Amino acid sequence: MTPSPLKLADAPSPNFDARKAIPDCVILHYTGMETGPAALERLCDPEAKVSAHYLVEEDGRVFRLVPEERRAWHAGAAFWKGVKDINSASIGIEIVNPGHEFGYRAFPDAQVAAVINLLADIRSRWTIDDDRVLGHSDIAPGRKIDPGELFPWKRLAEAGHGLWVEPPPSPGAPLGEGEEGTGVFALQAGLTRLGYNCPPSGKYDAWTTTIVAAFQRHWLQTRFDGVADGETRARLVALLRAAG
Repeated sequence: MTPSPLKLADAPSPNFDARKAIPDCVILHYTGMETGPAALERLCDPEAKVSAHYLVEEDGRVFRLVPEERRAWHAGAAFWKGVKDINSASIGIEIVNPGHEFGYRAFPDAQVAAVINLLADIRSRWTIDDDRVLGHSDIAPGRKIDPGELFPWKRLAEAGHGLWVEPPPSPGAPLGEGEEGTGVFALQAGLTRLGYNCPPSGKYDAWTTTIVAAFQRHWLQTRFDGVADGETRARLVALLRAAG
């Protein structure tokens, strides 16, 4: 491995094992704990059986916990584009933030800048496409909502990491839970093509609502109620075009 040019503090975690795949995506999390030190302690606790490759503090400090060539334990039960062992296929970054349980707040500029620099560093070593810079809520929407609606995905994309689109206004009747038809089928098919586990059925069920809310937390952020309004659907179409 090429050594990282970043200034990293080593905080080795014992919680890792051998990869079963080459990493081709990055998963961003928030720590969801009251303090950064508490999160770091847990990620390095052998009894906790959780870890990530990196932790980024609010002041921009970056801790290296697990070597990138090893499989950290950060994703849990997950799915993206048919892959379920996301831990083997990804590099995990924990971003210090108390999360929705302990007072969710905006991510400081120094922290976001550090995440951007870390992503650039990681992607200098691995082939990771923009449509594979993802949040925990994207790969595990039934369990997780992090890094959440305040995470600046647009800023990351403007720095060259991830996808972001701003399609023109797209009026149209919203689709919501309980509805059925070709419009729902097309929505589900588009979400599945992007990567979500949303098999098309033509029925807007509770799971579809969950998936749409996860999509909105990442790519809309002004609403995340799981109702697919015209803007939500327009962004999905634009993202599919951008992803190629």
